[in-house]
Amino acid sequence: MRTMLWLCLLFILAACTSTGGDDLLLHSSRAQQPDAQQGSGKSTRARAKSHADLGAGYYEARQFSTALDEARIAIAADSSYAPAHNLLALVYMELKEHRAASDAFERALKLEPGDPEISNNYGWFLCQIGQEPKGLEYLQAAVRNPLYAAPAVALTNAAACAQNIKNFDRAGEYLAQALRVDPNNPRALFMLAELNHKLGRYGEAQLRIAAFHRLVEASAESTWLALRIARGQGNRGDEARFGAQLRQKFSTSNEFQKMLQGQYE
Repeated sequence: MRTMLWLCLLFILAACTSTGGDDLLLHSSRAQQPDAQQGSGKSTRARAKSHADLGAGYYEARQFSTALDEARIAIAADSSYAPAHNLLALVYMELKEHRAASDAFERALKLEPGDPEISNNYGWFLCQIGQEPKGLEYLQAAVRNPLYAAPAVALTNAAACAQNIKNFDRAGEYLAQALRVDPNNPRALFMLAELNHKLGRYGEAQLRIAAFHRLVEASAESTWLALRIARGQGNRGDEARFGAQLRQKFSTSNEFQKMLQGQYE
C-alpha cells in the first residue's frame, strides 16, 4: 500500500494548498508577529494567510510540530480565516488527535460552508477513523460542487473509503468516475488495478497497471501488483519479467521477500 498512501498524501497536500479561493502558497516567507501598527482587518487577514502559507509548507515537509505552531499563529491573527483551521485540522489528523482534528474541520466548514477542499479533507479524515458513511457524504458533496477544481481527488478518496467497508462495486464506480474526469490520474489507475486484481478481473487489472507504469516510475509495490496480475492471467513470461525486476531493483523490499516465500495473496 505504500505507493497508494504516498499518492494519497500528495493529493491531500494539494487539497490543503487551496481553500475557498485563498491559495495556501507554499513558498511564502515568514510574516512579522502582530503589532499595534497592524490592526486593520486587511492586515490581520494578511498575517493569517502568511502564517497559514508557511505552515502548509512545513506540513508538506512533514514538520508537523512547526506546522501546528504556524496554524495557531494564523488563527490568533484572524480566527475567521478558514484555511488556517483546515491546516490545523490536517496537522491534528497526522498527529492522531482525532477530536481536535474534527473540531477544527467543523470550525473551518462553519466559516466556509460547503467549501469543496475542506469537505474533501474532512470526509477523508472521517473515513480514516471508522466513520465511512459520514465521510462519504462529505466526499460526495465535494464532488458535486461545480467550483471544485480537483473532483478526482475526492472520488479516489471516496473509492478508498468504500473499500474500507467492503463495498467494492461502489469503489469501482468512484474510480471509473475519477478516470472520466482525469484519465491520467495515477492514484485512480493504481487503485483500479488493485481492485480488479482483488476481484479476479485480471485483464482489466493488467490494462490499468500498465497505464499506471506509463505515468509513474515502477515501485516495489506496483511491480509486485503487476507480477500478481500476470500470475492470475497465467502469463508466466510477464510473471518472470516482473519477478526479475523485483530482484534487480527492489531486493530489500517486503514485496521481494513475499515473492521468495510464495505469498502471492
